[in-house]
Order: sequence, then C-alpha cells, then structure tokens
Amino acid sequence: MLMGGLAVPSLAQDYTNIVLINLDDVGFGDFSCNGAYGYKTPNIDNLASQGVRFTHFLACQPISGASRAGLLTGCYPNRIGFSGAPGPDSDYGIHPEEMTMGELLKQKGYSTAIFGKWHLGDAREFLPLQNGFDEYYGLPYSNDMWPYHPQQGEVFNFPDLPTIEGNKVIGYNTDQTRFTTDYTVRAVNFIRKNRKKPFFLYLAHSMPHVPLAVSDKFKGKSEQGLFGDVMMEIDWSVGEVLKTLKEQGLMENTLVVLTSDNGPWTNYGNHAGSAGGLREAKATTFDGGNRIPCIMYWKGHTKPGTICNKLASNIDLFPTFAEITGAPLPEKKIDGVSILSLIHGEDNANPRESFVYYLNKNDLEAVTDGEFKLVYSHKYVTYGAYEPGNDGQPGKLTVAEIEKPELYDLRRDPGERYNVISQYPERVIKLNKIADKMRKELGDDLTRKKGTERRKPGARIISNDD
Repeated sequence: MLMGGLAVPSLAQDYTNIVLINLDDVGFGDFSCNGAYGYKTPNIDNLASQGVRFTHFLACQPISGASRAGLLTGCYPNRIGFSGAPGPDSDYGIHPEEMTMGELLKQKGYSTAIFGKWHLGDAREFLPLQNGFDEYYGLPYSNDMWPYHPQQGEVFNFPDLPTIEGNKVIGYNTDQTRFTTDYTVRAVNFIRKNRKKPFFLYLAHSMPHVPLAVSDKFKGKSEQGLFGDVMMEIDWSVGEVLKTLKEQGLMENTLVVLTSDNGPWTNYGNHAGSAGGLREAKATTFDGGNRIPCIMYWKGHTKPGTICNKLASNIDLFPTFAEITGAPLPEKKIDGVSILSLIHGEDNANPRESFVYYLNKNDLEAVTDGEFKLVYSHKYVTYGAYEPGNDGQPGKLTVAEIEKPELYDLRRDPGERYNVISQYPERVIKLNKIADKMRKELGDDLTRKKGTERRKPGARIISNDD
C-alpha cells in the first residue's frame, strides 16, 4: 500500500504512532504525581507510573506562541524569527520553508492531525493544513484573545474569536466549556480511523489557560475550585486517549508524550496553576516559566516508574521523533537533540549538555548546563510583589531587575534563590562560553549582538480579503 508516495508497512507493529498532548499554562506542580493539591489526576499519574517522568524538561521559551513554534520545528524560536504570542491578524507566522513536526512525519507516510490551539499565525498560509497536518479543529491562538477579556477596552481590543475546522471558520466565540470534550472526541475518532496505518496526533488543549471553562460532567468536582475541575477534565481526556489506544490494540506501538507549553500564569490567582516551588512563572526565564512537566510512555521501551533528572527541552521532541520513525531531518539547522536514549533509560546518556533561555524578540537572559544556571542582567515581570487576581481577574504585576549576573546551583537550589557566583568561577567561565557561542549564532539584543544564523518568520500574504 502507498501513502503520500511512500511505502507504508502493512502491520501496526512495524511502525510507531506518536501522540503528543500539549497543555496550556500547566505548571510543574499541577499533576497530583508532582504534588498538586485539591484534585487528583489518576490517568496522568498512571501514565507516569508506567513511563518516564522528566524533572528538568524546559520549554524553549516561557510564552505560548514561541514555545509552540519551537516544539513543532525543533528550533529555538528566535532562530526562525518567531517571538511572543501572535494574536488576531498577526503579520507573521511560521515560514513555509520551515519543516514542522507534521511535515517531518508525513515524509514517512503518517496521517497527521491537530486538535486544539495552534498559535503559529492565524493567516490561512500559517494554519495547520498548509504546514503538514491533514486535519485541524480548534483555535488559532489563545482562548483569552476575544471580546470577553477582563481588560477588553482598557488594555486590549480583541475581535471575535474564531473556531476553525480545516481552513474554514465555523463559528465565533464558541462556548468554551465544549473545547476539552470536543478535542478529545476528535482525537479518539482520529485514532480509530487510522488504527491500521501510522499516525501523528497532536492534541493541543486550550486549557487551563484563562478563561477557564469546564463541562458539566466535571463542574464543581474538585476541592480547588474551577482550576481543579479543569485539570480533572484534562486528566479524563488523557484517560480517553489511552483507553482508545488500548481498545484498538495500539499500545504496543505508540509513543505518548504529555507536556505543557510553559509554566503557570500565577497572577490569575485561583484560576492559575502551580510552579511547584520554582521561581516566578510564565513569561519569565526563571524556571517557574520554563521548567514544565513532561511524561513519556512507550510500552516495551520506557521502564515503568522511571524518573529522569537529565536536561531536556520541548525542541528535542522533533529530532527524537525523527530518530524513532527514520524520518529525514530538514536541511536547515535545528537546535533540538534526540533524547531517545533518555526515553530508553540509558544510565550514562546526556544528550543535551546545555540550554539557553531567550525571551522577547531576542534577549538571551540565562544559560544552564543542567546543574548550574547563570542569569544575566535583565528586567523581568515579577509575580513576587503583587496581589494575585481572583475568579478570572488578573492581578497587578511589577517589574524587577537582575542588576548583575547571578549563578544558581540547581542541584541544591531549584528555586533559584541563592546566588553562588563567587563560589564557582569555573562554572561561570564555562557557561559564558556557551552563551557567547549562541550570541554569535543567534544574536542577543541585551548585548547588541546580531547573530549570523537567524532566519525570517513567514510574512502574512496581503489579499483583497484583508
């Protein structure tokens, strides 16, 4: 049988399906296996007990659009000219010459689908069907970019929020209590439809990004209010996907990855999650913003109940999926490294030796080798001196500043609270060398370095309809 011009194995056991579940604003402490309080996530906890749970897994940037662009291309977002969280009518998006995860796997004949939040640009040329996916249903950007934002008319002026199927808008300002269930039902149907051929399912939930919304079947069920209800419904969704894989006889040849795009948006108070004791949160390059939960399960490959403390990032999934499936990597340079050895639990494996923390358009704010983290001088939004919001209203934030470089020993101080820069001069030298190399490649606005290897984002095509 042929698919996409390539020979496809006839038996399910001859290839590996991939299910990637990417949550929105879920912090390191938001699963009960990571210490969540007031609700349980039994399906997620069971997934962790059967697979590998990563404790030092970093989003490539602590902001949704940039993080998702990096996830789907294997690149630091600033390498591909991507920054921030593009909103309605954004003039930039994913460049057509960048290979997405969908395009990567279609090289090997995979059926591909995304159900949920896209956030790589909302113009037609940026949407999933033009970038490697066969099916799409969901939102083109964040679910708060709509007329009912609590700061509408004061800070924002958002138009109606479209729900898109394929390339067509099928509604505006859709009742958001439907989305977790809608995405899940479509994911289950996609699995069933493709049970006899290789598939890549990207389930990109809009929750628990604010505004929180939950179906009646979970409303009022948790001891932590609406946020807990939403997390319980997400856990149900994970359970439905796993149950379907088992019913269809696909657990033997399917890799399941569960992660988040960035840390919690904690200024929303009781409508936000937990960074699990890490410093700060979303939109900062302290680990409360970048360090995210990640669980992987692949029957016969992951060792049950494994905990991996090695450094890894969501940009590493792209080359990992390529190695698993034998799909050729793009000719253009990427930044991810395959972490298949960590999935297999190889004791001495250390595929990612460093990570650089970029934010904004091109600010290199920190660098780590997985043990120590050097934070450079920069201003940042802090969650530590504010009155948190409540019931969907955001709290006020303040701006703080790192006035001179600080060094943290993440082995002993994952909360980044104690500056040990005077005690480890050799580590500072090592980390500075890593940062300098990246500044030459990608630049750094903080030190006015331009970089030589940055690429341009996609530019919106202006038509008569715009």
